[in-house]
Amino acid sequence: MSQRRMSSVLAALLIASAAPVLLPATDASAASCASYPDWVAGRSYATGNVVRYTDGKTYIAEHDNPGYDPTISTWYWDPYSCDSGPVNPPGGSCPTYPDWVAGRSYVTGNVVRYTDGKTYIAEHDNPGYDPTISTWFWDPYTCDGGGSTNPSDGFVVSEAQFNQMFPNRNSFYTYNGLKAALSSFPGFANTGSDTVKKQEAAAFLANVNHETGGLVYVVEQNTANYSHYCDWSQPYGCPAGQSAYYGRGPIQLSWNFNYKAAGDALGIDLLGNPNLVQTDAAVAWKTGLWYWNTQSGPGTMTPHNAMVNSAGFGQTIRSINGSLECDGRNPAQVQSRVDAYQRFTSILGVTPGANLSC
Repeated sequence: MSQRRMSSVLAALLIASAAPVLLPATDASAASCASYPDWVAGRSYATGNVVRYTDGKTYIAEHDNPGYDPTISTWYWDPYSCDSGPVNPPGGSCPTYPDWVAGRSYVTGNVVRYTDGKTYIAEHDNPGYDPTISTWFWDPYTCDGGGSTNPSDGFVVSEAQFNQMFPNRNSFYTYNGLKAALSSFPGFANTGSDTVKKQEAAAFLANVNHETGGLVYVVEQNTANYSHYCDWSQPYGCPAGQSAYYGRGPIQLSWNFNYKAAGDALGIDLLGNPNLVQTDAAVAWKTGLWYWNTQSGPGTMTPHNAMVNSAGFGQTIRSINGSLECDGRNPAQVQSRVDAYQRFTSILGVTPGANLSC
């Protein structure tokens, strides 16, 4: 992860911490789908606002937020039915499950009813983390015992295709680990047409391919850089040690502030335990998806937005390492990413689209 990403993450944190000028709540019951305002990234919303997303679906703000993406920031937004209110209204039909209690210890397999009436199943033991925030520890659960409602079941890349893309991959990077990570970002490869979904999956995996040498490298190979990724100006410092925040995982997460931001978003203490990114496949994939779906790096948009809004694969390169590769700085590296993307879209049976380079 380049030095330029440090500035973009810090800027994003400053923006998110600013006091929002909240819009008045929308009277959802008095409007039709067509009358809801379009969602605008970066515009502040108040609890109760209803917006129409880019794919035409509507969402209601469950918490005040500074314009987070409804398909990514699912703690802040819920799907909304234009004629009947929230898609998952409070109460539900799960009276037998105990209410979730913050701070109460849970073990894998426990099912609880959250404060909004929805049910969740513990995927890992945890000391009472919030199911809507700590999505590595909890998954949505159907009330009739039908299991997880994880959208990864419909992932557009099959295991056979994944293996074809990465024939020499490190055994650490499992397909099941990737699928387990998808529930944290339900909009990823699940937004727009089938072609767009496959293009986004191919784009993510092509960049991952480049960053890891074909999913071979789990950690940064240049150990001389390890001590450089601690920014002591951050108030939380580097509790895991000066040299603990080197590149790890499919997008080579690095710097203490990125481990802190990713961990906070995922409900995992990555600042205190960065080694999770190189020992837990699902966590590793989640950090890659975190960057892909929430960070713009040296670019002007997240890689997710670049693909679902037809900006093109080239903009994903710019957002990941544009300060070192784009605008003629390193055309060979850019071409390596493009070649992988074209190969992967061919495997998935879709066209690569336009604007492939940056």
